[in-house]
Amino acid sequence: MATILVADDDANIRELVCLFLRNDGFDTAEAADGQEALAVYARTQVDLVILDIMMPVMDGWALCKELRRADPELPLLMLTAKGETWEKVKGFELGTDDYLTKPFDPLELTVRVRALLKRSGIGKSQMIRFGGVTLDRQTYKVMNGSEALSLPLKEFELLYKLAGTPGQVYTREQLIDQIWGIDYAGDDRTVDVHIKRLRERFAGAADFRIETVRGLGYRLEVNE
Repeated sequence: MATILVADDDANIRELVCLFLRNDGFDTAEAADGQEALAVYARTQVDLVILDIMMPVMDGWALCKELRRADPELPLLMLTAKGETWEKVKGFELGTDDYLTKPFDPLELTVRVRALLKRSGIGKSQMIRFGGVTLDRQTYKVMNGSEALSLPLKEFELLYKLAGTPGQVYTREQLIDQIWGIDYAGDDRTVDVHIKRLRERFAGAADFRIETVRGLGYRLEVNE
């Protein structure tokens, strides 16, 4: 089930949009401004973001830019009262995939959300290659050169997460939330245990390394 993040400073709009999305079978998350949206995005597996432009703290323009920088393939839909042509052009130039002006028909919004997710599903690769390693998230197959490996699910998801954005640091809390889920009640040292196992499994691999960033978390670096 896809999770949609709705970022809007109007609580009534958020409630309305989330209600229609949940009735259409989606999970939802909410944020009242751009900064809160980035925090929710960092700890939640989000599949699409609906964002307003006129928000306090961090507006939708800046939020769009940050989200696009974090994930070039994340579907974004601007939902705003700003309906001038130049404003729409600016939105698309910053990276939004769709643009809908208020007042809006909630049914049209959900149709557009489904269309974006469908388009993303077609265009979004589920395969990551780094060095000689290939991860296929559709089949959960792992190839290290010509050798096929079998990884436990959480180890696969952890490696897939890190390899999806080489160089990006993830805190233990972020990894716990996005892989084990926000309801996970165990110790965040679980991440350390899984990282240790991954390092042991790929000890002979010269193509990449999983680095510990002291006081923060982990990142994967691909060797040149």
